[in-house]
Amino acid sequence: MSPLTETVLFVFSLVALGYLAGLTGYLRPASGEGISDFAVSVAMPLLLFQTMVNADFHGVAPWPLWGAYFTAVAITWAAGHVVTTQVFGRDARAGVVGGVSSAYSNVVLLGAPFILGIFGPSGFEVLSLLVSVHLPIMMMASIVLFEMFGRGSGEHVHPLRVIRSFLRRLFINPLIIGIVLGLAWRLSGVPLPGLAMRLVDALADTAGPVALFAMGLSLRRFGISGNVRPALALSALKLFLMPALVLAFVWLLGLPPLTAKVAVVVAALPSGINSYLIAVQFNTGQALASNQMTIATACAAITTAFWLTVVLHVFG
Repeated sequence: MSPLTETVLFVFSLVALGYLAGLTGYLRPASGEGISDFAVSVAMPLLLFQTMVNADFHGVAPWPLWGAYFTAVAITWAAGHVVTTQVFGRDARAGVVGGVSSAYSNVVLLGAPFILGIFGPSGFEVLSLLVSVHLPIMMMASIVLFEMFGRGSGEHVHPLRVIRSFLRRLFINPLIIGIVLGLAWRLSGVPLPGLAMRLVDALADTAGPVALFAMGLSLRRFGISGNVRPALALSALKLFLMPALVLAFVWLLGLPPLTAKVAVVVAALPSGINSYLIAVQFNTGQALASNQMTIATACAAITTAFWLTVVLHVFG
């Protein structure tokens, strides 16, 4: 078995183990929430902090990377919106849920351990550049669209309230805090004390396996309940259109091989729980977002291997 195949199987096997733990009742649903909270609020922020403190970004310029990736996000989001509203006849607010489900990669629970396993610490440094702006951009886009389409249902939110909500949610987010503190410590030039480094390393090392297991538990909690056809269509956009667009853009812009490979693989990841949480915020399309996340994650065991093969062939 090739190292690439073994890594893909290892990553999705951990997700499957989490799913089975929930399916069989071995772990209670509340356990899944606690494990997810630990992964997102403790282990992953410390992994990002560790990366920011120690990273050597190898001269990677973030602007072409961000431009290529988020141009693809915008196009895929628009396609998901059109498919949801025009093909399946849902309203504009459900269209936003369809759009975000098509374009919101699971960069934390699945992306971080996946990129670490495939490309190592250098690949994770590139991923950190995406993580640092992914959450703010996607969150702000969702809030703005919620404001736009909320008016159609008789709701109106003052723009200042939108901005306050965005800033509050942004600056209390553990991932953003981990990145900012890591950069601040790096700029200070002060070495981390030995005990602090051991604590950070110990907890950061748990981030990948715990995140993958927690993701499997969450998939069992959401499951599939109707809306299968639109969920399949949105999954196809997420798993094929978005990585194809990113591949085209990084190739046209001539990004370094490692940066290009990480960008395409991140784009090929399935949607995460944030698309479902946005659906809950809109109070529409919850089943659609849940089904799409579950179906796309199941299919991603095969499609990510396909895109890894493609990028290794194109970029070496």
